[in-house]
Amino acid sequence: MTVHFIGAGPGAADLLTVRAVRLLRESPVCLYAGTYLDPEVLAHCAPDAELVDTQGLDLDRIVDHCARADADGKDVARLCSGDPSIYSALAEQTARLDTRGIPWDVTPGVPAYAAAAALLGTELTVPELAQSVVLTRTQARSTAMPESEALANFARTRATLVLHLAVTRIRPLAAELSADYGADCPAAVVFRASQPDQLVLRGTLADIAGRVEAAGLRQAAVILVGRALAEPDRCVQSHLYDPARDRRHLPTSSSGA
Repeated sequence: MTVHFIGAGPGAADLLTVRAVRLLRESPVCLYAGTYLDPEVLAHCAPDAELVDTQGLDLDRIVDHCARADADGKDVARLCSGDPSIYSALAEQTARLDTRGIPWDVTPGVPAYAAAAALLGTELTVPELAQSVVLTRTQARSTAMPESEALANFARTRATLVLHLAVTRIRPLAAELSADYGADCPAAVVFRASQPDQLVLRGTLADIAGRVEAAGLRQAAVILVGRALAEPDRCVQSHLYDPARDRRHLPTSSSGA
């Protein structure tokens, strides 16, 4: 028996990996976070699979479900929104499973920020504008942020910034970020990327809060800030594809005889 932590992606049923779909079909038990999941994702599960919505459960109760499945010799598909590598409580859950001697593995998924960038049709790293992407969040009613990870510290880098779990505080955050990025810096908010009710709001740090408040967004949205979000024709061209680049010594691929 194995607990399979599976990245469910941003929510769309057709954005799961091939491995994720196989594991869902083969697992008799599926634990999923209903808050952020398109119900169509569960159509990948076997018709007789036990489906457990975890949005009202604490971690101990979630692990109890896994332990019962372990006792019955049943694999568990533990669906995580986005990718399990960020903001998924993976470490807390696997530590509890290790204590009980329950095996587990991880299947990555499409992270929410990548789905948001795809909807925006933009690259988050642009030559001479931004070559780094910061994935972070802010602290309100959640666990405290490390002092070294204060938002102001990241803002000073002027890297492309992706804020999770922060849409309810967008007005003070936009004001804070304007000090380093400038009030005219492009900003976007993407709600439920890839799902039927997805919504994309574009603007600048000066007006994005008003757009979000007018739309009434309160959860399931990511905030993106940075000069890389500007129109493509304003971007510097990459050295990688520069026609003046010397390609004489570059390795070539071989397709065989």
